Amino acid sequence: MKILEVNQVAPSSNSPESAVEFSLPLTFYDIFRLKHPPVERLYFYQLNGLTPACFNSVILPKLKQSFALTLLHYLPLAGNLKWPSNAPNPIILYTPSDGVPLTVAESDVDFNLLSGNGIYEAVELHPLTPKLVTSDDSASTISLQITLFPNMGFCIGITAHHAVLDGKTTTSFIKSWAYICKQGNTENLPLPPELTPFFDRSVIKDPDGLDMLYLKQWLASIGSDSDTNKKSLKILPNKREAPNLVRVTVEINREDFKKLRERVLSKLSDSGKELHLSTFVLTLAYITTCIVKARGEDGGRNVCLGFTIDCRPRLNPPVPENYFGNCNTITGNILKARDFFGENGFVLAVQKVSGMVKELLERGVLEGIEEKLSTVLNLSKLSKQAQIISVAGSPRFDVYGSDFGWGKPLKVVVVSIDENEAISMAESRDGRKGIEIGLALRKHEVGNFSSLFLKDV
Repeated sequence: MKILEVNQVAPSSNSPESAVEFSLPLTFYDIFRLKHPPVERLYFYQLNGLTPACFNSVILPKLKQSFALTLLHYLPLAGNLKWPSNAPNPIILYTPSDGVPLTVAESDVDFNLLSGNGIYEAVELHPLTPKLVTSDDSASTISLQITLFPNMGFCIGITAHHAVLDGKTTTSFIKSWAYICKQGNTENLPLPPELTPFFDRSVIKDPDGLDMLYLKQWLASIGSDSDTNKKSLKILPNKREAPNLVRVTVEINREDFKKLRERVLSKLSDSGKELHLSTFVLTLAYITTCIVKARGEDGGRNVCLGFTIDCRPRLNPPVPENYFGNCNTITGNILKARDFFGENGFVLAVQKVSGMVKELLERGVLEGIEEKLSTVLNLSKLSKQAQIISVAGSPRFDVYGSDFGWGKPLKVVVVSIDENEAISMAESRDGRKGIEIGLALRKHEVGNFSSLFLKDV
């Protein structure tokens, strides 16, 4: 890896919007993620024969210019997370001197390996991933890195502060950037309605003071106190196992889903008709079963299974789909590893995941929300004794729809899953209603997983 430049990109100065200070408060959804490690994504674009001269004279200038224009629509991303001394909560603050940290680099690592579905060391991705700049009193909202792979293509890496953006907002921003770049970097180009960010925080109702409840729980977890001067915006350190992990991508296609669904129904007969057998439920249940079996070992260990659900369409009234910020909640369940080992392990997993989804849909996404952060904090203390499997990304984000003018991504990778045994999900690149799953497994587990995956379907 060779670093070519390090600077920052500010919103286009040709617009009056960039000369005005802009701030946003954090909602309880945002504060729930205040200390969580950032989400790191890589977008690989293949351009065979791409020379450094072409990259520096054509690709990079277009990307920078369109990025500056996109920031005019997303001013909070050009700012920083701040915690003013006289404010009870942190805020997102943009000032005219702000911009997004950008690193430009060149790599001679095997582009085809990192952008393919084969097995490779998880640490291979880290040099492509920009670092988020954080301190006690300030934190970048995003960081960016553009890396050239000579004669092969380039990669865009984005690291997003989880208290500022959820996955839906991050991917909408990338698609907005791609849209402006592909349209030729036209000044004052409006974004399509679905990509135009909605900043009005009044649509998020918090009658029970969840923001302060979550804030106090975070401060207590780090040994601080909301009434002292020990307020800090530093995020929790990664508990990354990457040196011992390898990456692999697998896919479940439409025909596989048909067989998995039939397998569940054949085991449960009429009771299976009451299950929520979506492709998401089938994917999470099946992948979890394979991962737990691949680990083997003690059947008595706890397996903590969880995922995030978008609250926007599920609140009353619904929040606009283009709402900027976090608007999601989590759900989870704890099982024993032995539950997955038997012949009916997958069916049991489907029942559990289906029950979690149905409970959220029937009881509402706000049910029990007061206890969710304390539950997460308690689980983190047990992570060494338990196998925790969560989901990053979503098949509904359309990450492969981010075409900057040189074709859609060859591969989109969520790097940050190697810190906490998460899996990533995205729609299949070919658009055939399959689901692509990214995994970061311990080296000795990969062979076991490969011997199990789709072998019994």
